[in-house]
Amino acid sequence: MIKIAIFASGSGSNFENIVNHVQKGDLLGIEVTALYTDKAGVKCIERAEKLNIPVHINQPKDFISKSSYEQHLLKLLSNEGVQWIVLAGYMRLVGEDLLHAYEGRMLNIHPSLLPKYKGLDAIGQAFESGDSVTGSTVHYVDSGMDTGEIIEQQQCDIRTDDTKEDLEERVKNLEYELYPRVIAKIIK
Repeated sequence: MIKIAIFASGSGSNFENIVNHVQKGDLLGIEVTALYTDKAGVKCIERAEKLNIPVHINQPKDFISKSSYEQHLLKLLSNEGVQWIVLAGYMRLVGEDLLHAYEGRMLNIHPSLLPKYKGLDAIGQAFESGDSVTGSTVHYVDSGMDTGEIIEQQQCDIRTDDTKEDLEERVKNLEYELYPRVIAKIIK
């Protein structure tokens, strides 16, 4: 059994989707050890509790440095035997400590066709751009913001009658298919 930890900072819909795939048996040989979040009171915590997944809430402001924060996370990850980290809406750049410990074993999903529209509000950036397509990208995590090696992308149209909310919904649905599919291929 390969143990993964999922990191999230917000609503946790991708977290919930991955856990549902694991619990249904669609991601064979994978166990989600816990949800790791950097914020208290966020929706992903509620989702984890409903799914009976343990939660680690660690707020960086409670640590003296980014390194001490990540060293604490590494102790928790080690105690749980975590082999892979899956970022699912984790809104923080990963530092040297985690990157070194999980080099080549950390995935992220981003709501754009990277290298376009890195960072925050990628869907809004695509919506305002005049582009006719956007999508989602799964990539390995490196020290940059959404700069790691691309594993797989899936695209969707930006329709002329779309609202930003329509486009967000379409991209989110892409992510719900793309991320579990890539996880199944990569994490073995």
